[in-house]
Amino acid sequence: MSPTIYRYKSYRFFFFSREEERVHIHVMHPDGEAKIWIEPEIEMHSSYGLSPVEINEIIKFVKEHRDEITERWYRHFRQ
Repeated sequence: MSPTIYRYKSYRFFFFSREEERVHIHVMHPDGEAKIWIEPEIEMHSSYGLSPVEINEIIKFVKEHRDEITERWYRHFRQ
């Protein structure tokens, strides 16, 4: 199960259920994908096919929505 958390422009932000314990979010885009750590700091874990401009846009979006992403992570994984 991979619940969508946000859709922003051509990006889909989602969790992979039961992947690992560290808080993070995945991002899919027609050009590629990324995985971003949320805790302890927001940082790019990996990306494929995305330009530096796209990566910066994703990081900015995640920073702006960090609290809600974290809250939804814990709500989802504590079910």
